[in-house]
Amino acid sequence: MPVPKEVMEEVEKLRELIRKYDYYYYVLNNPLVSDAEYDELKRRLIELERKYPELITPDSPTQRVGAPPRKEFPNVQHSIPMLSLDDARNEEEIREIYERIIKLVGRNVEFCIEPKFDGSSLELIYENGVLVRAVTRGDGYVGEDVTPNARTIRTVPLRLFEDVSIEIRGEVVISKENFKKLNEELINKGEKPFANPRNAAAGSLMQLDSRITAQRPLDFIVWGFGKSGIKFAKQSEFLKKAEELGFKVPKPKVVKTLEEIIETYREWEKERDRYIYELDGMVVKVNEIELWEKLGYTARAPRWAFAAKFKPREKTTKILGVVWQVGRTGIITPVAELQPVEIGGATVSRATLHNVEILKKLGVRIGDTVVVSRAGDVIPQIIKPIEELRTGQEREIEIPNKCPVCGGEVATEGPFLKCLNLSCPAKLSASIKHLARREAFDIEGLGEKTSKLLVERGLVKDIADVFNLRKEDLKRLPGFSDVSAEQLVLAIERAKKIRLDRFIHALGIPGVGEATARLLAEKFKTLSALMNASKFEMMRIRGIGPETADAIVKFFSDERNRNSIKKMLEYGVEVYWGEEKKGPLSGKVFVFTGELDCCPRSKAKEGIL
Repeated sequence: MPVPKEVMEEVEKLRELIRKYDYYYYVLNNPLVSDAEYDELKRRLIELERKYPELITPDSPTQRVGAPPRKEFPNVQHSIPMLSLDDARNEEEIREIYERIIKLVGRNVEFCIEPKFDGSSLELIYENGVLVRAVTRGDGYVGEDVTPNARTIRTVPLRLFEDVSIEIRGEVVISKENFKKLNEELINKGEKPFANPRNAAAGSLMQLDSRITAQRPLDFIVWGFGKSGIKFAKQSEFLKKAEELGFKVPKPKVVKTLEEIIETYREWEKERDRYIYELDGMVVKVNEIELWEKLGYTARAPRWAFAAKFKPREKTTKILGVVWQVGRTGIITPVAELQPVEIGGATVSRATLHNVEILKKLGVRIGDTVVVSRAGDVIPQIIKPIEELRTGQEREIEIPNKCPVCGGEVATEGPFLKCLNLSCPAKLSASIKHLARREAFDIEGLGEKTSKLLVERGLVKDIADVFNLRKEDLKRLPGFSDVSAEQLVLAIERAKKIRLDRFIHALGIPGVGEATARLLAEKFKTLSALMNASKFEMMRIRGIGPETADAIVKFFSDERNRNSIKKMLEYGVEVYWGEEKKGPLSGKVFVFTGELDCCPRSKAKEGIL
């Protein structure tokens, strides 16, 4: 029976798309679609080729295992091919593969189940116990020599505990905690973060400069072997031996029935977020190594093992709009509103765009089709737009020059935009909490929970209102009694007399911590002098650069902030500067009285501590 024309056309279209996506993913390091969608295309092509084997050609993407080796690294041929695994996406497909294995073997068999870590495959070649070469999977037959990079990974033994010759295969991974820290560092530098732990591991392993790899917290976890000078009866025995040789290995689970495999699949998918490393599934292997040769291989995968994949963490969807959120510290973050899409069992309708610099580097537009990633408790993020799907109707994203909540002035702080208005409602509760810190006004009992309540109930609409709170107001708050309300009022009253450097720190000026606040107080001596100082005067202070100086001037130029400070003084706050001494205190200080536009000495009253 001839192959239908529409099938031939679909096969050619699938091959063309897969080749294109392979080129962008492996060569340009610029994926056009999510892993889940790529896998669907590959599965459909495999399905059609199985149904119509006469369509299989040597250059079909199904005949390739992985990525073509990159020219930047020396190529190395694997002594035994590093094949990929067939996938099972659900319990029904697990059942089908299980039954196929049992039918081929002709009896019940034991299975070894291991976590499928989402990383980058690597082969380590040892001669007489010494590491001589590290090779990536590559296309399964030829990989890249990345030995200098592999030597920087602390969980890659440079010498084994026994003088054996063996090829160890495993996964280069990064823990979810270290992945989060790495991305935070990249974001703070204004660099694009990695999409997921797998990309972070692969990108770090393939660095041309091994010093960069050495800075990345990578791990190597064993899952298999190639040529070996040691004979193993079972996969579970091999893992135990690998641990004895000095490797990090997963804790396998040995089972004998289909029901146990499915039970493990359900349990591990449910608990996947509790693992240190990102899991994208589990690997099920026939435990008896003698049966591997009997079961054999297809052109691309062994018949004695398969991957039971969990729900995907990446999908594509559309950007419907972008909103700008003001965080607790005043940082203004772009957040994409998405066409709702299910990722990893959760519906995602929003994703972070991190900051302005990353937004520009991503080059996303409203209306774009984008790849969205969600891993565990990590906030969903947009990895990239698929520019090839643009229609011309997409719109550029406008970057605000005023705070989207209060309309106040914004400053650039590294790669971030930050609202400078001290009384911005979106940051007011955080400002209260900061103001009450021990290093600032030191108001006991005024923590995060109470700060939020004060804003929510409208008792504090401006940061200065903290110093005008009454016992009667506080008694109406949940959790406050007559005693606790009176204690907080007394604590606020005691805190009203404050040294200038602590007051400056309490204001939360961008880039001004305790040390900088001290420098400013020592230089200007009074609040009025500081508030009226120029950027040039700020920069004459050693330790204060142009960005910090600019932020200080902008802060005190904002009329809202000046009014808040004036209200604090009217509510009884006294700001002084002078040396604190143990025992009897003496020394002249300047107590600021509330006049903002005055010469510091002409309007200040001289006082004695």
